Amino acid sequence: MAAFRKPGFEPYGKPRPVENGLTARSARGDIGEQWWSRRFIGVLESFALGTRLTRGRAYARKGQVVSLEVTPGVVTAEVQGSRVTPYRVRIGLKKFTRLVWAKVEVVLAEQALFSAQLLAGEFPRELEPVFAQAGAPLFPGRLADLDLACTCPDPAVPCKHIAAVFYLLAERFDDDPFLVLRWRGRDREVLLDQLRELRGDEEVPELLGEVTDEPGATSSSILGAALALTESDLAPVVTGRKRAKPGPPGGDAVTFWTAGQLLPMPSHPELPVDLLLRQLPVPGSGLGGAALVEDLAGLYEEMTDRD
Repeated sequence: MAAFRKPGFEPYGKPRPVENGLTARSARGDIGEQWWSRRFIGVLESFALGTRLTRGRAYARKGQVVSLEVTPGVVTAEVQGSRVTPYRVRIGLKKFTRLVWAKVEVVLAEQALFSAQLLAGEFPRELEPVFAQAGAPLFPGRLADLDLACTCPDPAVPCKHIAAVFYLLAERFDDDPFLVLRWRGRDREVLLDQLRELRGDEEVPELLGEVTDEPGATSSSILGAALALTESDLAPVVTGRKRAKPGPPGGDAVTFWTAGQLLPMPSHPELPVDLLLRQLPVPGSGLGGAALVEDLAGLYEEMTDRD
């Protein structure tokens, strides 16, 4: 966890008033309405930061946060304190690797309902265990997972200015849950495009998109439209067991192509060539770890180009 070098603590006066500052909607009680924003705040409060969070919440409700932006891997903000110049706040969170996102997208693509919920702007609770199973928890698990910095002279990290940004960030997550994924390195449109490619189906997102464009469309109506689609409308994402390839009659060829538990594989000619790698667990460091998977993916691409 990094922080700007601070010259030492200095006594604070009252914070300067801010015109048109970002003010928390919640005037009292808890901040965060949706499960994902409450989960985020719950994680932060579990770190036992004491009065710093309390003072930060007061700053957020008073409108002392001047600006806030979420970009892949980092949240930046300005918070007005007692000095003339607002303090600069930085909250970093490690972006997921390309391999992690590939694994998550394969799982999401197998479920039409997930695609419908995401298109409807919803954030199903099932997303959290999906990321956890990929070895990449969606929310920080400890304070050290966050790279925190503020230009104020308070040596405490996080200070109340960082805490104020935490609470405003939770309300941003309420308004747009895809900001959680953006912080982890994946924009909404990129994610949905990847799901469309993996499903090998242009129709489902387009049909649901038509519903979202209708006046008065609700999340329920969008989900209902997804569930109303028959299996023939959807691409065959999961085939259960791979169909046996034709081979010479009898002997080892038949055993080779039919024996064993095989991974479900989407069936579409435009799928990524390294899709099988994305479904397998990352090998241990003794076998090369993630670097081995990256090398194999490059080899797959090279062989495809030669074909």
